[in-house]
Amino acid sequence: NIDIGGPAMVRSAAKNWKDVAVLTDASQYGAALEELKAHGRISDKTKFGFSVAAFNRISNYDAAISDWLSSVDFEASAGQPVPQRSAFPAQSNGRFVKVQDLRYGENPHQAAAFYRDLFPAPGSLVTAKQLQGKELSYNNIADADAAWECVKSFDVPACVIVKHANPCGVAIGADAGEAYGKAFKTDPTSAFGGIIAFNTPVDAGTAQAVGKQFVEVLMAPAFSADALELLKTKPNVRVLQISLDGIKRDGASAWARGLNAQDVKRVGSGLLIQTADNHELQLSDLKVVTKKQPTEAELQDLLFAWKVAKFVKSNAIVFCQGGMTLGVGAGQMSRLDSARIASIKAEHAGLSLAGSAVASDAFFPFRDGLDVVIDHGATCVIQPGGSMRDKEVIDAADERGVAMVFSGVRHFRH
Repeated sequence: NIDIGGPAMVRSAAKNWKDVAVLTDASQYGAALEELKAHGRISDKTKFGFSVAAFNRISNYDAAISDWLSSVDFEASAGQPVPQRSAFPAQSNGRFVKVQDLRYGENPHQAAAFYRDLFPAPGSLVTAKQLQGKELSYNNIADADAAWECVKSFDVPACVIVKHANPCGVAIGADAGEAYGKAFKTDPTSAFGGIIAFNTPVDAGTAQAVGKQFVEVLMAPAFSADALELLKTKPNVRVLQISLDGIKRDGASAWARGLNAQDVKRVGSGLLIQTADNHELQLSDLKVVTKKQPTEAELQDLLFAWKVAKFVKSNAIVFCQGGMTLGVGAGQMSRLDSARIASIKAEHAGLSLAGSAVASDAFFPFRDGLDVVIDHGATCVIQPGGSMRDKEVIDAADERGVAMVFSGVRHFRH
């Protein structure tokens, strides 16, 4: 099924672009016909553009073949009707299309551009339509992606506020307005200049509430006409509309669910490639390890806290109750410090942690971190488990009279 002559003909035509206009996509027909009708010929500029597109098309074709063949396990494929393939081929050929140049990167002295996959997943950030506001910056895009990936993981109306790649407020509610109000309460200070994402349409009341704070980017699957009129009074706010209509749920591929199949991180002269952290915890996955059993309400709070912790930089500690975050501790070298910071954040926001649920993205290596969250009011905790000191931590939970469940899954996010 590998074509030889077709790509060779396209390459030869593209090489001779001054004399040949090579069209490789139906979207090019209009421009070619328009110039032929107007001038009887196709301009060199247009022919050169067609040539570049042709080379890119063949490059993508060859790279797809290379990726597929490089992933075949020849030994495992012996006698099999379908070749056995590795998720990590011997050669990885990245194929991306530039969306736009950016004013600068993370800092003004860095240059940057934004690229997308050849075939973007439905509901992903690169499919966004910007309705108003200034041009997106490098940091805007990175933070917007963090907020969008978190908010679309919820099946009920939700709001996520992100600052410097970390959720500083997450909540669910009956509608967008209620979810926003609860999320904002978590950390009003950090929400200043943040990125706000909704997984449900934004109405005028919600837009009015959001407009009272300084926001860099506002995202939602839809906005009412009244909401857009209100937002026009804030012309610098970048408003993005991202449809969630094409996303599928259980049993679908990562792409069909609007998720990346792999994550990539750049290191010195190399790449780290891994399967994406798309694990979704179910109630049936939880293992209660303490004498005290969590109540039904506590179980729901634990699942909510766990979902949020997945999107918080490690080490992550998240206090939650009633479908909202109360305190978030992120990105600390010590889990103990993350626990302390989360409780301090809640105190500064005037939120009580009494009766709260706590999620830790990785196990507690000692009981000290557990004691900190209990001292501040937590009555139930979810953590992966798996430490050589698990018994010490479980005994501490029993001693303090709190419920603890193990998820069996870790969510490091570096």
